[in-house]
Amino acid sequence: MRIRFWGTRGSLAKPGPTTLRYGGNTACVEVRMADGTLVVLDCGTGSHELGQQLVASDEQPVRGHLLITHTHWDHIQGFPFFAPLFVPGYEWDVYAPGCLGQRLESALAGQMEYAYFPVSLAQLGATIRYHDLLEGSFEIGDVRVTTHYMGHPGLALGYRLEVGGVALVYAVDHEPHARCPPGPAGSTTATTIHWEDRRHVEFLAGADLVIHDSQYTSEEYPKRVGWGHSPVEWVVDYASAAGAKQLALFHHDPMRDDDSLDLVLEACRQRAAAVGNLEVFAAAEGQVVELPERATSAPPKPAAAAAVDVPDGVSSEQPCVLICDDDPNVVRLLAATLRHEGLRLVVANDGESALRMARAERPALVLLDWRMPGTDGLEVCRALRAEDDPRLRDVPVVLVTAQTGPESTAAGFEAGVTDYLTKPFTPPHVRARVRAWLLRAGAGSAPER
Repeated sequence: MRIRFWGTRGSLAKPGPTTLRYGGNTACVEVRMADGTLVVLDCGTGSHELGQQLVASDEQPVRGHLLITHTHWDHIQGFPFFAPLFVPGYEWDVYAPGCLGQRLESALAGQMEYAYFPVSLAQLGATIRYHDLLEGSFEIGDVRVTTHYMGHPGLALGYRLEVGGVALVYAVDHEPHARCPPGPAGSTTATTIHWEDRRHVEFLAGADLVIHDSQYTSEEYPKRVGWGHSPVEWVVDYASAAGAKQLALFHHDPMRDDDSLDLVLEACRQRAAAVGNLEVFAAAEGQVVELPERATSAPPKPAAAAAVDVPDGVSSEQPCVLICDDDPNVVRLLAATLRHEGLRLVVANDGESALRMARAERPALVLLDWRMPGTDGLEVCRALRAEDDPRLRDVPVVLVTAQTGPESTAAGFEAGVTDYLTKPFTPPHVRARVRAWLLRAGAGSAPER
């Protein structure tokens, strides 16, 4: 497996004299397998130069697979300038997370409307097949691809590529779910309490190389909570806990110059060396990493669902979401956030009402406050988990609460909540989490044909 970085910057392209060593183009990584299979991870501005070299190469026609983490601009702005898409006879399979009611092809066509770009999506000459993905796994030739939802204000997927006993994880635009740092591997605080963070560590488990969002430092992060990116120190801790061999710091902040990145890198190397053998480097444009494929058994694989493609069409039945909070301002904010998501929203203002409505409506998802008059949120969750009806017993419950700290988080999960969101929250972040849990639960999609 041969990995080459074509774009390493996050959020905004920042070419110039202060970013010469690590690069100023946004995310794009080329991965070549030993058998020649070509996978491109993200299509930021770095993809322009990659495309030029692919077209100029002796390999004709080009057959490739483009895995897009999400459709925020810094990850797709290179798409209209990616030369192999314009050449008749070339073939590309393009993958990205599917949303309720929104398709990948439509999202890519949006940035190529006439008001923004002179060439439409329909005018591209290559044969292009679009795949809307859920969490799960699928095959690209001999490569096993596992997808996992990231913590981001837009629905985003990370990708794990496994072939020949080698594992590469590409996890960008990810924010930890807990609001307290995990602590270095081996320390007394190293156990990640939030279940979603545990799942994230499992996704990284045993990887030969983890390419991870590292946009902020722990000092910068408190003013950027909810923006959907990771403090770099936490990333070192997660990769160490996962037993990864190498960590590439990636998605560099556009305000961070080369000298500042040197300092961040040195601090991360010291942190990693204190607890284990994790090798840390900062990804740089043009850098190549070779991971020799071997015939031995594959590294540890995270559990994954079998199917990932979103079925064509959307069910005519709107998924029901139950919102339960005694604060009318929070209810209004949640309702406004989800109003245009194609959902049927029902509201309860106390725990007893929430249980009655859950039994009557059998919602696909419950957004639940903790502190309420009478029956509190944890009691509601315990009651749901004790129901005979599997639709109620297994319903995803997201605790939306101002109760912070690891003890509170642990108490929520012990009561059976599925996810734990801390107030104050941003509407985009809530929207992304709701979409992820509905898609995980299979709500809103038509049955497979």
